[in-house]
Amino acid sequence: MSEAAPRRIWLCADDYGISPGVNRAIRDLIERRRINATSVMMVGSAIGRDDVRALLDATADNPGCAIGLHATLTAPFSPLTMHYHPLHGGMFLPLGRKLRGALLRRHDRHVIAMELTAQLEAFAERFGRMPDYVDGHQHVQLFPQVRDAFVSVVKAVAPNAWVRQCGRAQPLAQRLGAPKPLLLDVLSRQFRIRATRAGIAFNPGFAGAYDFLRESDFEKLLISFFDGLPDGGLVMCHPGFVDEVLTSLDPFTDQREREHAFLAGDRFLPLLAAHNVTLDVTVASNSEVTPAPVVRLPTEN
Repeated sequence: MSEAAPRRIWLCADDYGISPGVNRAIRDLIERRRINATSVMMVGSAIGRDDVRALLDATADNPGCAIGLHATLTAPFSPLTMHYHPLHGGMFLPLGRKLRGALLRRHDRHVIAMELTAQLEAFAERFGRMPDYVDGHQHVQLFPQVRDAFVSVVKAVAPNAWVRQCGRAQPLAQRLGAPKPLLLDVLSRQFRIRATRAGIAFNPGFAGAYDFLRESDFEKLLISFFDGLPDGGLVMCHPGFVDEVLTSLDPFTDQREREHAFLAGDRFLPLLAAHNVTLDVTVASNSEVTPAPVVRLPTEN
């Protein structure tokens, strides 16, 4: 019996641009070929031209590494557009209030669309092209109202990009018991429907959600993430080196260093081999930048 072909997965490091320490850790893993995607926050505090150039240099010898936009609509970050609302102290709403407002349909999808367009345009201006894919910080792309704006903007502005859905591929019985991943499963269903209608590609499976505020064994977590993940599935991760900028913006700190240590260490590659997983995924890069057209939003069901 021939051996099964390895599963090709995306191992995506989120939050490039949030702080210099996170940027350094992500670039280190790209250069070691231990990850094959990173999502960039254009509203972050560490996404100047030197940070962009350093990332492009890191991916020069790893052309299989995709660079995506990490669309951000939650605090403690501020919008790029002047008239974005609602705000809290000049920043986006905190995650809980953003989700609650979306569930109650209290947001303006056109305002969201303008902000997402501005973040895509900022990416294109700094990187010289549109992103390979687009996802959302704190999974905001899945929220009601946001998802319609998100899908419409990606289709109009970056039509060759794929998008991240966060639904797991395991049977329902295996998905019960973890509230956060289960919520992502529920929200992802409508997101996938909208992406399919728009003709936008997305990852067939997702893993990587866990309690970031509790110390965890990242090796054991990765093993669980690989369980049932299909070919083309995506595992998100958050490696980083802790610095003052990070601690001022995000409570997820020390676990980032533990993630980096394992991914950069000697046990990671044997773990991939043991689970018949490879990071060898073909990237379809967006090479041309075109002006952003007017975005027309569909009516949300």
